[in-house]
Amino acid sequence: MNINDNIESPLNLKVSFNMLLQQYETLAKSDDEFIAAKANRILKTASDFPELRAGFSDVSIIEKRKKEIRTILQDSFSPLLTKNEIKTASVPFHNLIFNSSERFKSIIKNAGNDFELQMKNMPEDDTYIIACTIILNFCYGYNLNFKRPFYYEIPDVNGILHYYKILYNADFCEIVPTKTAKKITQEDYDELLDNFENIDLWKEKFPPNSYDFKGFVISNIFDVTDDQSISNIKSSLIGDDKRKDEGFMEGFYEIFRSLLGIKDIKVGFSIYNDEEQTFERVYGVGMNSFLIGNVESESCTDALCGWSYDRLLKEKKYFSVSDVDKALEISKGCSPHIKALHKQGIKSAILAPIANDNGLMGILEIVSLKPQVLNSINANKLVDIMPYIVSAVERSKSEEENLIEAIIQKECTSIHPSVHWRFAKEAKNFIKAEMNGEEATFKKIAFENIYPLYGQIDIKGSSEARNKATRQDLSLQLKAVKNIFKKTLESQALPIYEQFIYQIDDYLNGLEKYFQVDSEQQISDFLKQDIEPVLKHLNTIDAFKKDVSSYFDSIDDKINVLYNHRKAYDDTIATINKEMASLLDKKQEEAQAMYPHYFERFKTDGVEHNMYVGESITKENSFNPIYLYNLRLWQLQVMCEMENAYYQMQSKFPVALNVASMILVFNQPLSISFRMDEKQFDVDGTYNARYEIVKKRVDKAYIKGTTERVTQKGKISIVYSQKQDEKEYLRYIKFLQSKHYLDTDIEIVELQDLQAVTGLKAIRVSVLYHKSEEDKAFYTYDDLMKEIKA
Repeated sequence: MNINDNIESPLNLKVSFNMLLQQYETLAKSDDEFIAAKANRILKTASDFPELRAGFSDVSIIEKRKKEIRTILQDSFSPLLTKNEIKTASVPFHNLIFNSSERFKSIIKNAGNDFELQMKNMPEDDTYIIACTIILNFCYGYNLNFKRPFYYEIPDVNGILHYYKILYNADFCEIVPTKTAKKITQEDYDELLDNFENIDLWKEKFPPNSYDFKGFVISNIFDVTDDQSISNIKSSLIGDDKRKDEGFMEGFYEIFRSLLGIKDIKVGFSIYNDEEQTFERVYGVGMNSFLIGNVESESCTDALCGWSYDRLLKEKKYFSVSDVDKALEISKGCSPHIKALHKQGIKSAILAPIANDNGLMGILEIVSLKPQVLNSINANKLVDIMPYIVSAVERSKSEEENLIEAIIQKECTSIHPSVHWRFAKEAKNFIKAEMNGEEATFKKIAFENIYPLYGQIDIKGSSEARNKATRQDLSLQLKAVKNIFKKTLESQALPIYEQFIYQIDDYLNGLEKYFQVDSEQQISDFLKQDIEPVLKHLNTIDAFKKDVSSYFDSIDDKINVLYNHRKAYDDTIATINKEMASLLDKKQEEAQAMYPHYFERFKTDGVEHNMYVGESITKENSFNPIYLYNLRLWQLQVMCEMENAYYQMQSKFPVALNVASMILVFNQPLSISFRMDEKQFDVDGTYNARYEIVKKRVDKAYIKGTTERVTQKGKISIVYSQKQDEKEYLRYIKFLQSKHYLDTDIEIVELQDLQAVTGLKAIRVSVLYHKSEEDKAFYTYDDLMKEIKA
């Protein structure tokens, strides 16, 4: 077998001891007779077998000349040190080892029969190029430093992984160009410097087998398990979302096993919550706490005894329990942490505080199912790794705080993606000013020349519906109280009960004839302050206990009133808002794909939405009025779809309510700015304020000369002020009529003047409905109601 088989390399490898023998030729002339005699004996051994100096690629020669090679390498592999030093002789880029120390052989033997020695950190794809860089160093004098730490990972007899760093001695190597080698010029070198990954270029400059490598390398190997374990811990702790990685904790266990030299250990963590004075579990795949077990959190004083509490929290020092069973016996079962460990079958443990100058952040828990393997002696090994764990926890806490803030921002004060770039720009400027020691201010966020779009689907008669539900609940509650007092009068003829009945009748009469703003509060106060104490007294009397208990069971615990019809109303409003907002959000994704724009929606008694589109928001030179017209048509179409969706699900709501839709058209571009106090965008300037006034009041506006509201159930109202808007939307309506979204009953009406706003008009047109998603028939609102009720 040839060493070079199945290897593509610019080097033709030959094992040769020429450079080593040249050293012995010098030593043969030494004045020291012993050194000279030894050198001559080695030279004589080599002279009998010329291939040892000339070089060979046939692996079988190694076995044939095993004795002679051992003699030649005797000084390099001292018999006195062979059981201590870890050393090999080999050829580069090859697993062929032809001489090694006894300790190396012992390490490989303990690794097991199925272990295959393989160098780590040696990129297989780059070996050709690495060989080329070595040629540049050896043959052309270019000092290219490509040295990387290479190492072996070898398990011991117990299966614990050890790390061995390899240091090469390349004094006995020589590289000679063959006839096929191309001379490397300065231009070639300059080109190669910028093309490390261009394998074809390297092969062009250094053809395969164009240089002869003669010699061997001596590998001095050192056990760096402790250092590498610490490095691996650092590497493991660096990076995001480690807690989501299923294999992370098992890998973490393996690192600690190597560090402590113990196979049977596990690692756990618990977080210290300073505000609650509790230990909490760390959330993540495979994350455990052996201190608090399966519970989510536990009080520090319940998890630790007095001594261990002071040791971890006050002194911030680690401690070990080398024999849990013995400790349980000594403590007579009074130490909570010993009991917890014993319950889980743990026999020895180390608990170490993760703390910085600000105090305790958590506990590192290392446990074993065997006694005495974890103790106060090997616990000292944690000294070297705790700073990295502390740093990781500090970073994790900071990231968690940032994540919490980010979630709050997203869920509570969301910045729409279309304008996020502008906020990010100002935030960067803010940070830059702070870093430079300047006064940092967050500048005003504003966008000019923006076209607004506004729409709403509003619940008609919501105030009347809520008042009706309130009257019904209060009437039921008053009647229930009245019945109790009427029954009470039969056995206790006290005038006060008659007076209460009279007052209840007066309230019931008022609810029927005139329900005022303060009626609800008056009745609630009467029931709470006057009636409830009496009922609590009656509840102590057996004859009335059943009726009074039944009354209190009907009262809502949170608001202390009867909450039946009002709950049905509130649930209906909440469901309408949820369903309509969800549909609008889903449709908005389509609109954003058409052209990016700012969008926000609000839940009131219905759902409102604002849209702003323009060049200053998109940040690109791409805006064209066609995108505005497209969004206007999209908005009108979506409002029709929302009307349909609402009436298709109306029968599922606890209370049957109607909705009316409206779109406000504003023809002129305006400016908007972000109001920091309200965390939302608003229009800028006095002129633009006219738009906000119209938006807030127009849905309550009347048609001129009438008492009819502009918004009507079953219709979409499009409010505008310019004739060109009227023409534009009539085109959209005609198109949507062709698609059976809208009916043919178009009407154009004038609106009564609003405060500081005159000249408003509206187009009103009926929506066409389907009974269900599958239904292909078209219905007007009145037809739909008849169909639904039929």
